Amino acid sequence: MASIPTPAPAAPPHATSFRGPFAIMTSLFFLWGFMTVFNDILIPRFKEAFTLNYFQAMLVQLAFFGAYFVGALIYFVISVTKGDPIARIGYKNGVVMGLLISALGSAMFWPAAGAASYPMFLTALFVVGLGFAMLQIAANPYVTILGPESTASSRLNLAQGFNSIGTTIGPIIGGWLIFQYFASSGAHGADSVKVPYMVFCGIFLLLAVIFYFVRLPHVGEGRIEPGAGALKFPHVVLGVIAIFMYVGGEVSVGSVIINFLGQADIGNLPELEASKYVSIYWGGLMIGRFMGAVELSEMRRARKQVALIVIPLAAYVFLWIAKSAPLAAIHGEADKPVLALWWEQISANWPVFRMYLPFVALCWLLFQFGRSQTARTLVIFCATVVVLLVIAILTKGTIAMWCVVAIGLFTSIGWSNTFSLALEGTGIYKSQVSSLLVMAILGGAILPPLQGWVADVTHNLQVSFFVPLVAYAYVAFYGLQGHKIGRKELTA
Repeated sequence: MASIPTPAPAAPPHATSFRGPFAIMTSLFFLWGFMTVFNDILIPRFKEAFTLNYFQAMLVQLAFFGAYFVGALIYFVISVTKGDPIARIGYKNGVVMGLLISALGSAMFWPAAGAASYPMFLTALFVVGLGFAMLQIAANPYVTILGPESTASSRLNLAQGFNSIGTTIGPIIGGWLIFQYFASSGAHGADSVKVPYMVFCGIFLLLAVIFYFVRLPHVGEGRIEPGAGALKFPHVVLGVIAIFMYVGGEVSVGSVIINFLGQADIGNLPELEASKYVSIYWGGLMIGRFMGAVELSEMRRARKQVALIVIPLAAYVFLWIAKSAPLAAIHGEADKPVLALWWEQISANWPVFRMYLPFVALCWLLFQFGRSQTARTLVIFCATVVVLLVIAILTKGTIAMWCVVAIGLFTSIGWSNTFSLALEGTGIYKSQVSSLLVMAILGGAILPPLQGWVADVTHNLQVSFFVPLVAYAYVAFYGLQGHKIGRKELTA
């Protein structure tokens, strides 16, 4: 059996010393969450504009998440041959580099729209994904080491909670901009996406300047040392597969919600209305991740129980208010005051959120069964997703619709818990392990087209949900047994 490298011990930093840097890093999690879900808006837009089938439309996800794989692979090869790049250039410079690459990709949307070229749009998304790969490699391990390893899952869930705020409001704003505002202003089809992405370009450049001048402490366990030590950890290898499956499953479900809810036997919803349910799906990740940050922390039990009630209710209300935003009125296209229309929409959406509330209560209950254990919680939540997908495949109408939309709540802690379990005990190889895990985001590029292919072949979108079902079943296995494999040798 291959020997397991023994990481050099490192004294965990005090979390209270790094609250400022942690707060700064959460802005990145928000931004890439906001932009990632724009893909779910681009898919139906491009499908209509370029007359694509499901497989062709899902190439949006292949281009974007495939770039994660390519970018992370380049990073891994450099770390093996030259030593860990993050240890050489520092987290701050890694973030700045990622932001500049993302700005370039966003700027490429303008000529792609001018040429009305689907391949050019895919190329632009690929470049944006390369930038995000660098951001992910730098930000995720940096967050885990801003405190003790035992609470790494809690910090990652908190950071991912801010990521989910972006994914919650992204579909609302994106759906309105792309399907309503720019389309009604005369910019039809694919041309409606160029202005939003030029705004993203400006934001990336501004953040690059801010991060270049801000002071971030250099903490961590890495050092410049060539070699592929990360691959000698069995639980890391299995964790890479788990991240592949998790991201693929999560993105697959989110990618088909608009088309799924538009089917006559499911919801029969128009694209603009269905895009709001995408925000509920991603908003569920926000609720679950904030709850996970509390449940997996070292907070006293009494305070934890109070927070587990207050936080999901506050996030639930935020999601309700965000979904009810009268964006047309905000732009000045309505006679009534904005607040009056907003209240009307909040009241009108109560029947929708009344249906969602039992799933939030179930999420709270499952956290109780999780007992503040990272692996146990991962198993319970992924098994719940499998059950919901089975119901969605076998039923029609409202039941199938809400089982799919509610999956966001229970897939919420999947990334953070899997990532932290894979990073445990890897010491000086943390950044290299992170590059492997980010490489596994390739799942978001492979599984959605695979699900689209199944839908095309079977002419049944419901049957295609077997693809994410298998993916989540594997993640449940990783939480149950996979993360333990090889750990005894590691301890020895």
